[in-house]
Amino acid sequence: MMFQVDGEVVAALEKALAGEELSLREVVLLLKSRDVKLLAVAANELRRRQVGDLVTFVIDTSINYTNACVAGCKFCAFYRPPGSGEAYTLSVEEILERVARAVRLGATQVLLQGGLNPELDIEYYEEVLRSVRERFPQVQRHFFSPSEVVHISRLEKMSIREVLLRLKEAGLQSMPGGGAEILSDHLRRELSPGKVSAEEWLRVMRTAHELGIPTTATMVFGMGEGSRERAEHLLRLRELQKATRGFTAFIPWSFKPGKTVLGRRKQVHEAGGVDYLTVVAVSRLVLGDSFRNIQASWLTQGVQMAQLALCCGANDFGGTMIEEHVVKATGYETRYLPPERIVALVKQLSRPVAQRDTLYKIIRRF
Repeated sequence: MMFQVDGEVVAALEKALAGEELSLREVVLLLKSRDVKLLAVAANELRRRQVGDLVTFVIDTSINYTNACVAGCKFCAFYRPPGSGEAYTLSVEEILERVARAVRLGATQVLLQGGLNPELDIEYYEEVLRSVRERFPQVQRHFFSPSEVVHISRLEKMSIREVLLRLKEAGLQSMPGGGAEILSDHLRRELSPGKVSAEEWLRVMRTAHELGIPTTATMVFGMGEGSRERAEHLLRLRELQKATRGFTAFIPWSFKPGKTVLGRRKQVHEAGGVDYLTVVAVSRLVLGDSFRNIQASWLTQGVQMAQLALCCGANDFGGTMIEEHVVKATGYETRYLPPERIVALVKQLSRPVAQRDTLYKIIRRF
């Protein structure tokens, strides 16, 4: 019996390859398709046309300055209630020590994120920025997610724009796309009632872009959402990017349920490799020219799956992650991936590889 190819899927792929925007219905159709090989071939061809064969990576670290958080996200194993015995907040000097360690290993980017800690005022964030800028001016300060920005604005009774202006003045250069999860408010009310709404997340990003602060965008999937919610997430990012052109990359990864409320209640099952590769491929087909860079997530998927993602539309291997604690808190093993290991993994695919900075300027070709 011959395998039957879905004609509607083929039509949607041809449309994407012709440079036309896919509709919500077409995106849902592709996400539901189990023909991952067909999706991969189309996405890889589109990637080749849009960005070429070069695979990039950044030498970076992820410092989590506090685990004290009031958001109460059911998908997070990292946070602790403020004031509890397990809650911590790093001092400015402790943060500088961790940045220094990363710099010794060649880091050009420091990603700094933390919980929504009600005991920290905006002066703490400003002092961290100024201190890192003064001590390590060569390092990109890729700090604070939209959730943290909204949290500061609420505590300080300031507008999002005012908070971002103060942080930029103190030294903020770019922002990570954390806290997006799935941009669907009915899902967010169930999973993270104390966190920002979808509209707030998008508003922070729009404002940051207007102020000349580039950001990444993310999606964490496999938390009980359906194909429609995933599709709506991608389309909302596409629309904002068309308006601002402020996103530098899109980074999808699957939820890790270990040690989380969702995992303990067995409310969801971890998304598998086919699901991950489908999301990567569809992301390239949907976001098209608006997002040149789509990142493979070796940190959450493993290096072999990241290699496969590079054959499904991704063009970036992400960072070395000298330090990381949020994913590690789920019990999933994470460790530093040296640059030479990334280079070897990419060369196994017979693809050129280069080290980049945060804004995708090439630093070194291998």
